Amino acid sequence: MLYYLFDFLDKHYDLPGAGVFQFISFRAGMAIIVSLLIAIGLGKNIIRRLLRLQMGEQVRDLGLDGQKEKEGTPTMGGIIILLAIIIPVLLFARLENVYIILMLISAVWMGLIGFLDDYLKIRKKNKDGLAGQFKLIGQLGLGILVGATLYFNDNVVVREYADPDVTTEQIVAGEADFADVKSTTTTFPFMKDRDFNYSEVLPFLPADLTWLLYIPVVIFIVMAVSNGANMTDGLDGLAAGTSGIIGMALALMAYVSGNLVFSQYLGIMYIPDSAELVIFCTAFVGGCVGFLWYNSHPAQVFMGDTGSLALGGIIAVMALAIRKEWLIPILCGVFLVENLSVIVQVSYFKYTKKRYGEGRRVLLMSPLHHHYQKKGWAETKIVTRFWIVGILLALFTLATLKLR
Repeated sequence: MLYYLFDFLDKHYDLPGAGVFQFISFRAGMAIIVSLLIAIGLGKNIIRRLLRLQMGEQVRDLGLDGQKEKEGTPTMGGIIILLAIIIPVLLFARLENVYIILMLISAVWMGLIGFLDDYLKIRKKNKDGLAGQFKLIGQLGLGILVGATLYFNDNVVVREYADPDVTTEQIVAGEADFADVKSTTTTFPFMKDRDFNYSEVLPFLPADLTWLLYIPVVIFIVMAVSNGANMTDGLDGLAAGTSGIIGMALALMAYVSGNLVFSQYLGIMYIPDSAELVIFCTAFVGGCVGFLWYNSHPAQVFMGDTGSLALGGIIAVMALAIRKEWLIPILCGVFLVENLSVIVQVSYFKYTKKRYGEGRRVLLMSPLHHHYQKKGWAETKIVTRFWIVGILLALFTLATLKLR
């Protein structure tokens, strides 16, 4: 909203300094500052309200050190993160941008699914919360919406140049012939001048039916990443810190994808209007970091499914929007390993129980962070080391843009 106000003041009244709102870098910087202030400033009041409403965490006894001390800590703190994201985006982003609209819908959509799950667990004393099939239906619905928007919306395009050897100088000077086209092309890591196109996967499938492949892939990615973030949310600061690291990497990738010069230099596709997503990403990072003010050990509030499902959904849709979904296994490696640890643990237990009559385990406990708790590692040590791994994965993900 402030973008439109200062744009109006700049054009009609020539207000000094108003033109700075035209710069993505300025608005992104303001978004992260305002997001941090909102998370820290409103967080305390929201925590008090959650305590008053008796929205305390019900902890199952899993035999973990320090577990019972967390009983009664308010949950549903994901509301803090969502407010810290949505308000700055509404203030500083161009709200007619299709990517911004999609990200706002995705954040609210997944936040509502998580909120309903948390509400049923706490207020209705239903330990299972929202039934698994309904949660999956909600994720499926968002996946269909995102996939259909990215595939069919006329404003979602990539720029293709008539001359593949066009130079940066020609592009900046406006001397290059180009066309903004509908395409399912996406970045494929480590491959130079060879991006991945969904229309080429199934050659027998007509080009106008590529959505039959693309939309299911989008659905799978949304489900996998949102559930991965949900699995990771088990220790103070773990999910918020890891998501913040991922968000910063996505902000940088959104910036280069939406910048003519940098996209040409790195040899990646230029996605018109996608640079606006940098503002959403910085607000996302600010929300995660601001939430850590209250969620760092010992946590004063937990994000609950309200936060974890929303964080995972936002990350998935963001990666899809800037066509970097093939980098998700690297960038979200912490989420991936946490998810796999549960799948391997449950599968192996069922297999050995069927074969030997007694279930056996690969890990002391799953998800993986609980395995290290069982080994006697301090909670802060586990979280810090997972953050370090997340930083290394983020740096490696960014390096793949050049290592092709």
